[in-house]
Amino acid sequence: MDERDWLTRRFEEERPHLRAVAYRMLGSVSEAEDAVQDAWLRLDRADTRDVDNLGAWLTTVVARVCLNVLRSREHRREDPLDVRVPDPIIGPEEGADPEHEAVLSDSVGLAMLVVLETLTPAERLAFVLHDMFAVPFEEIAPMIDRSPAAARQLASRARRRVRGQAPSPDPDLGRQRDVVNAFLAAARDGDFDGLVAALHPDVVLRSDGGTTRGRHTVLISGARAVAAQAVTFGRLSPFARPVLINGSAGVVVAAEGRRPVSVMAFTVAGGRIVAIDVLSDPERLNGLDLTALED
Repeated sequence: MDERDWLTRRFEEERPHLRAVAYRMLGSVSEAEDAVQDAWLRLDRADTRDVDNLGAWLTTVVARVCLNVLRSREHRREDPLDVRVPDPIIGPEEGADPEHEAVLSDSVGLAMLVVLETLTPAERLAFVLHDMFAVPFEEIAPMIDRSPAAARQLASRARRRVRGQAPSPDPDLGRQRDVVNAFLAAARDGDFDGLVAALHPDVVLRSDGGTTRGRHTVLISGARAVAAQAVTFGRLSPFARPVLINGSAGVVVAAEGRRPVSVMAFTVAGGRIVAIDVLSDPERLNGLDLTALED
């Protein structure tokens, strides 16, 4: 086996890990794939004879590529308060396929990814690499031109925000599904009190949509306000198909044989819905992997 064949084999061994890093960094499946491909091109051109740990080297390359993407996004963003729901990873209700499980090895929920979208690029890199992949701060610091102590502070700041805004979902998927089903039934029946009962008092609804006039985002908080909004889409509940979204209970809303009109991810904690993240942008929906819907 020549050196290039060996590098190709080693890269393919690292690919699932690199995709997982890039997805958490970017919240975009397509951009994550691009970042991983960029890492391969750099590896193919690099002299790695003195690299002792190729996996760590590749992780650093992918992280730097993602950091550049995040910084570019930050410069382009017109409204810093805009809601951006990341690309959901959709799997069949009975369990994700092996490829999805590799990306979601620690079941990073969509609600957490939404919170990660609010971090600065440096905060996100420090938190993702250290807290999710155990990369030492001594290795993270040079990527963001900070000292290890400063990188530690960035990760700590990000950690506090994540803990405050992205509660851990109930581990029992059956319990999650029961709560979501109760919510959908109440929406279908126009049962306002039933909707409120399924929602945490401080529930947050985030919607990232699109119309012929452009992108449209919504942020609603509080059980009664979210319940009032939910009543309006009760007519769609018969078309809600149960799926797993980033490892948690969710639904894809689509009439039979038609493209989805929305994807809804629910975060259930303590037996109540604490967050609902909705993606209804037609352009982004068209780009999703929807093999989970295939019979």
